[in-house]
Amino acid sequence: MSNAAASQDLPPKGGFSSIRYERRLPKRGPSGIAMFAICGTIMSYGWYRLYLGLDERRELDREKIWSRIHLAPMLLAESDRDEYRRNHAAVEREREIMKDIPGWEAGKSVYHGQRYMPMVIANVPLHQRPGFKKD
Repeated sequence: MSNAAASQDLPPKGGFSSIRYERRLPKRGPSGIAMFAICGTIMSYGWYRLYLGLDERRELDREKIWSRIHLAPMLLAESDRDEYRRNHAAVEREREIMKDIPGWEAGKSVYHGQRYMPMVIANVPLHQRPGFKKD
């Protein structure tokens, strides 16, 4: 072997430079506070629009109620006219059918009291009448 002095591999004087081992990613997107503020703004706008919609619905409901209140007398008068017309037609039919019976008074009430009993005229569709047969 040779007599040459062996040299050992050593770090340089002053040491090695530091090694970057942590992640250094660029900042992306808004911060948490900014996202919270944006969400709060959007939700506030949504609640505002909801409130406006509820006001509109409340106003439409009020208008519907008042229109029904104002239409009630006309609808009542129309039903009274229809009841009078139907009653008059029924009396005429009764008079025509019972003309051969002596002492029969057409339109006379079958009740013996003075209390008013309104006529009940049921509007039964054709397919619900007894004896109706489908072709």
